[in-house]
Amino acid sequence: MPGRRTPFAKRRYGFDLRSTALFFLFLAVVVCVLGLAARVVADAVERRPAWMFVLVAVGVAGCLGLRRRVHLARAARRAAAALDEAAREAADVLEAPPVPRPRAAVEVAVDYDALTPEEFEEAIAALCERDGCSGVDVVGGAGDLGADVMAATPDGRRVVIQCKHYAPSHRVGSQDLQRFGGTCFTVHEADIAVLVCTSDFTAPAVEYADQCGIVCVDRETLEAWTEGTGPRPWETARGGGAAGWETAGAEH
Repeated sequence: MPGRRTPFAKRRYGFDLRSTALFFLFLAVVVCVLGLAARVVADAVERRPAWMFVLVAVGVAGCLGLRRRVHLARAARRAAAALDEAAREAADVLEAPPVPRPRAAVEVAVDYDALTPEEFEEAIAALCERDGCSGVDVVGGAGDLGADVMAATPDGRRVVIQCKHYAPSHRVGSQDLQRFGGTCFTVHEADIAVLVCTSDFTAPAVEYADQCGIVCVDRETLEAWTEGTGPRPWETARGGGAAGWETAGAEH
């Protein structure tokens, strides 16, 4: 009868002479190599002691370099996190709707009475540029046909301004408005016509300007515009144009 086999779990390994000899042979080779390396290093150090410092320096530098790389990696991770947070905040700011800010009063003191008529025109042109107009041009002079300052408002409308540098007692009459109204819309193709003076307007002049759509800026309104506490002339303009001028001219 065949003999019973020993179960795998209960099987024991016996002594293997070949494996043991190979293990001790490998261990002997390793010990010899390490001893030879140690001897070579000792001989080199004995011949050239400076090499000891070189080896020590190389080892220390290696340790420091490894530690530095670890710190650099941490710093890089922190910087990346900070940049990501900044990018998110910037995106939130860009997505937020802008908050309109009220127009602050401008501290300006201008003695309009001390200006010449030409300087007065330059001052009105400077106000237009300050308040966002583009293409501001002073065209006053002989043959200006009633236009002293021309500009484009921030919303793109063409504004034509006539400047009257009068004494406080010299009020602007309806004849001045009629001469300006005859050219501002038909000749200069104004979207907004403005007459600025350093005095005041007569009642017929105001009535005519209201009928044909000319904006009248008297001394008080001019000072408020200059100081930034009052509206700009083109903000108070209403519909006028050549049709309004023709109607007003027929009535007068």
